Amino acid sequence: PAAEVRYVHLPAGEGGTFEAPDFTVAAERTVNAVVHVTTEALVQTRDPFMDFFWGYRAPQMQPRRGAGSGVVITDDGYIVTNNHVVEGADKIQVHLNDRRMYEARVIGRDPSTDIALIKIDGDDLPTLGFGNSDEVRVGEWVLAVGNPMNLTSTVTAGIVSAKARNINLLQYDPGRDIFPIESFIQTDAAVNPGNSGGALVNAHGELVGINTAIASTTGSYAGYSFAVPANIVRKVTSDLLEFGAVQRAYIGVSIRDIDQALAREIGMDRIRGVYVNGLTEDGAAEQAGIEAGDVIVKVASIPVDNVPQLQEQVGKFRPGDQVAVTILRDGREQVRNVQLRSRDGATEVVADAGDKAVVVLGGELARADAEELKALDLEHGVKVRRVNGGKLRSSGIREGFIITRIDQERVRDPKDIERLLQGKSGGVLVEGIYPNGMKAYYGLGM
Repeated sequence: PAAEVRYVHLPAGEGGTFEAPDFTVAAERTVNAVVHVTTEALVQTRDPFMDFFWGYRAPQMQPRRGAGSGVVITDDGYIVTNNHVVEGADKIQVHLNDRRMYEARVIGRDPSTDIALIKIDGDDLPTLGFGNSDEVRVGEWVLAVGNPMNLTSTVTAGIVSAKARNINLLQYDPGRDIFPIESFIQTDAAVNPGNSGGALVNAHGELVGINTAIASTTGSYAGYSFAVPANIVRKVTSDLLEFGAVQRAYIGVSIRDIDQALAREIGMDRIRGVYVNGLTEDGAAEQAGIEAGDVIVKVASIPVDNVPQLQEQVGKFRPGDQVAVTILRDGREQVRNVQLRSRDGATEVVADAGDKAVVVLGGELARADAEELKALDLEHGVKVRRVNGGKLRSSGIREGFIITRIDQERVRDPKDIERLLQGKSGGVLVEGIYPNGMKAYYGLGM
């Protein structure tokens, strides 16, 4: 016979009562600082039907519209959102919760973290303060605030399901200087298209993440959403504000996660840390005395148990920063002080000299490096690293194009472009060359 089920009263103080969490204060602090971001991009379209009956016709420019969310982080109008929300946009508008609308411009983008910083010209705007995403715990209540499916100022609740999640969302592309950092906070708060760039906040109303992605087979919420941790967001936006470019630091190691087989092979009594496969020659780690075969268990006193966690912690620093890295060697912990470096091995931060030119042209520009110039038999030039939209896109200039002259004047760095375009009206002639050696000329309307 089936066992008898007995019901008993829980003793007082041991879970006999349950108070539902109250999110009203957190929601009130958040909704006014979360904005609706709408974008418009002009894209070339072809009509095969018209081509068939009327012969080849020039491609037509048609508007493509998008929408997402953003978070106001300063009262004078700096807003953080996702890179994929504003990438390629020719026009960006920001709609506040009180129905005010502003035109926005891109200050900087970081495809490696899918974070972008945009700016509106406002004063005394409601803002949201950063929390410490390192302190977020699995099981903690969080709110997702955004504009899903154009339903403005929508608040949903859930818990943190996991941390340091790598979902292979961002594309590795060394040619465009994209080295993804994925260490997402996973939650079960309902997030849908339009939430991208919106806020993930804790029960105190502090920003702990920027909602970025969902796991779904339909394109709509299916129980899993992912946010970029606030500590990464704060670092990226601070860099863009201060330098005009993200200052990414590297330890100089190749690493892998540790599984049971590897732990047994190297004699670990339990699985923890990240295994060092190899070192960059004369890199930061090698200079600090880290060796292949070591296990990194902490970065700046924060435990790391997988590759995304290590990337997240290192991603909070800049080249030149001194960081205490705890390693496990021969069963004993040792601390190495590592001076982090840039990907090029430098310990200095690098300002983006072309920041203002980027805003004017709708792209990201940088001085072409010596190897590129030598291969094309050039002495000078400015490379179009990315086309976000604006005048570069409308003129047809593609990524990789090296601008050598504007109206017959030589161009050596992005500051030259700013100077040559200042006060221009009508059109200008842009001359340059692509990496395959093809020369090109473009008319740029001002």
